[in-house]
Amino acid sequence: MRTVHLFVPCLVEDVFPEIGEATARVLSRAGVEVVYPPGQTCCGQMHYKLGRKDLVRPLAKRFLDLFDEAGAVVAPSGSCVNMVRQYPGLFTEDSPLRRRAEAMAAKTFELCDFLVNELGAADLGARFPAKAAYHDSCQVGRALGLHREPRLLLEHVRGLTLVELARPERCCGFGGAFSLKFPDVSEAILEEKLDDILETGAEVVTTAEVSCLLNISSALKKAGHNIRALHVAQILDMEDA
Repeated sequence: MRTVHLFVPCLVEDVFPEIGEATARVLSRAGVEVVYPPGQTCCGQMHYKLGRKDLVRPLAKRFLDLFDEAGAVVAPSGSCVNMVRQYPGLFTEDSPLRRRAEAMAAKTFELCDFLVNELGAADLGARFPAKAAYHDSCQVGRALGLHREPRLLLEHVRGLTLVELARPERCCGFGGAFSLKFPDVSEAILEEKLDDILETGAEVVTTAEVSCLLNISSALKKAGHNIRALHVAQILDMEDA
């Protein structure tokens, strides 16, 4: 049995622990043994986006120490996976840490990517009767190039009707530090995203990026819309009856 080390990002641990639990169950159902290394900390993404590579390096070193022995590292967050893939650029070319970071970048995967492209597991026996719209996050879609994979997984969920947003690739306005620096612009972008979701008539909006899920779900609740916001892992975790 293949062993996978589960990387649980900050937002999952602190805000959406149920997504981490769902991810572990989905991976187990796909036939892998899941290992959770204790002592995990932030990947350093926020510091990196603020230009503070000096603050990211200690976090990257800790990540390397925790996951060096892993055959594969999987996380339910494209942005955090993309951050790990930037680790090699934090170290000089002649540094042993650079080589370790390159090896880590090559074996760290976003959940949908790992299920479809590494395991070839598109049908996980999930069942969820609902009409759902999928949001392409900037990090999962643009940075990692994963558009087909989450849709393929959702298309195999029994009872699920997948509908496309008019502009699925449009940002939700979060962008980490962007939403803090430019709150008015962020909110305007988010309002357009909500309009796009509402126009589909979907009962559920889903995404493979935790930060987008936080942003969209909070806005839906604030506006009083009765639309559930779920991570793809949560839908895949709903077993067939």
